[in-house]
Amino acid sequence: MNDGFLIVDVKDRVATVTFNNPPANLLSTHVLKELDRHVERFEADPTVKVIVFTASGRFFCPGADVKELRQIQTAQQGKDLSSRGQDLLNRIERLDKPVIAAVNGPCLGGGLELALACHMRIAAQEASFGLPELHLGLIPGYGGTQRLVRTIGPSKATELILTGATISADDALTLGLVNEVCPQSDLLPRAHALADLIKSKGAPAIRAALQALRAGQDLPLAEGLAREAELFGQLFETHDAKEGTSAFLEKRPPNFQDQ
Repeated sequence: MNDGFLIVDVKDRVATVTFNNPPANLLSTHVLKELDRHVERFEADPTVKVIVFTASGRFFCPGADVKELRQIQTAQQGKDLSSRGQDLLNRIERLDKPVIAAVNGPCLGGGLELALACHMRIAAQEASFGLPELHLGLIPGYGGTQRLVRTIGPSKATELILTGATISADDALTLGLVNEVCPQSDLLPRAHALADLIKSKGAPAIRAALQALRAGQDLPLAEGLAREAELFGQLFETHDAKEGTSAFLEKRPPNFQDQ
């Protein structure tokens, strides 16, 4: 499916979304609106179990359209733009379905903020990462100041944001910004292999794991532990937990039904 700026392919319960806004895959307001529509659809579609974001061409996404930013004249207009972007990336981060970013090239500004909202990131060796907004007299506005510090720690996040520096895929791996670095030719196969491994698990446990992981980021430890215990207990009433434990004891592969 090609609606304009995004190419969407759903196969074997994995939705692959390819950013296709040449020449650089800028994260324009039109792209954000189109992405929001697809995320809403994936959220409600039981046939989609894992989502993969990638891009065509040389860039993953070098950020927002600076021509659009130049048209903003008031603080309220800037705040409204930031809020719209944050709302969409919050929605992606809070999906109960895993989202994998397969980063094929430069991933900067809003592109990195989008990747940070994904649950996992795999990078091609040609990929690079940075939040260069200070070069424009701005700061990251789609969650970059919040998610980067949670991903790689305050000291390095502060350095990258204040300098606007760009780092390589290997440096991103060392910092824990990405899960894996691979040759460009292996990028989508690796992302789909990870998606296939995840989708082989039962949907209730995947959903509960993501919810527990979010609680660990959002809540104090005691509250996060309480949420984990609650979700752990709820799973014992699912078909898949009964099937999984039975299959283990019977030494056979489980036949999860996603219920």
